[in-house]
Amino acid sequence: MPSINNPLGARPARFRRQRLLIVGCGDVGMRAVRALQGRLQVIALTSSPARVPALRAAGTIPLVADLDQPAALRRLAGLATRVLHLAPPARVEEGPGWARDVRTAALLRALRLRTLPKALVYGSTSGVYGDCVGALIDETRAVHPHTPRAHRRVDAERHVRLFGRAGVATRILRIPGIYAPDREGGTPRARLLKGTPVLRSEDDVYTNHIHADDLARICVAALWRGGPQRVFHASDDTQLKMGDYMDLAADLYALARPPRIARDAAQAALPVSLLSFMGESRRLNNTRLKQELRVRLCHPTVASGLRAAG
Repeated sequence: MPSINNPLGARPARFRRQRLLIVGCGDVGMRAVRALQGRLQVIALTSSPARVPALRAAGTIPLVADLDQPAALRRLAGLATRVLHLAPPARVEEGPGWARDVRTAALLRALRLRTLPKALVYGSTSGVYGDCVGALIDETRAVHPHTPRAHRRVDAERHVRLFGRAGVATRILRIPGIYAPDREGGTPRARLLKGTPVLRSEDDVYTNHIHADDLARICVAALWRGGPQRVFHASDDTQLKMGDYMDLAADLYALARPPRIARDAAQAALPVSLLSFMGESRRLNNTRLKQELRVRLCHPTVASGLRAAG
């Protein structure tokens, strides 16, 4: 069985005959490519011809196709033995189809046209749970999406499960906030420098985190490990409220701690995008990640990951 640090284990010849298709090969996808260390052939799907040189330089075979143009996806059929699907749904905030992920539906229809892959890993979001009022939850918790984005992720998960019934080992990763020093917007430093307020303790919410490098390793592990049709929390061990997280980062960066304000005041002072994160509180239990995928996190807490960022 492959290890996390050597995902293809001691049988490189066997795995070199396999092909991995990464759909949505952005920051995390590129980290997964590096984690694989060239031990199997990787096809990277991109909708941007401008990204082809960078993808080729990373050791992948670039393939230009747009998930919003289903006819162009037919060439993906039978192309890979394993698929890592990290592409987000299209943004549709209102009107017909606002709760559907047509991209995932189109991709899976294309993959059904020829020999099915052995495994497919889908990167979803922990936002599918909605507000859990700070409860510690595992993967058996019912989904209760509150936002259009979360509704589309629930729809994508449904398509992935149906795909799994055809004999593909499908695994869903529910991913919280991703951070890393070399990721755009990947640390709280910019918010701290702006002095953006956070909620006072009595109004604050729990947030969940995963370092981008650990997430890439989780993606690679899930391509070979875990039972079919399984859901995993791709989260670290941290259990901090958002304000405490920002205080921790401020102390590590030797910056001023952010001001604390009441929720009512936040409605007028903060952007809608940030307020949406402040409306949901939950803590993710990652026991299944550790026991079934056997992932040992390099950064089990945000304190570890932020210190490494320094």
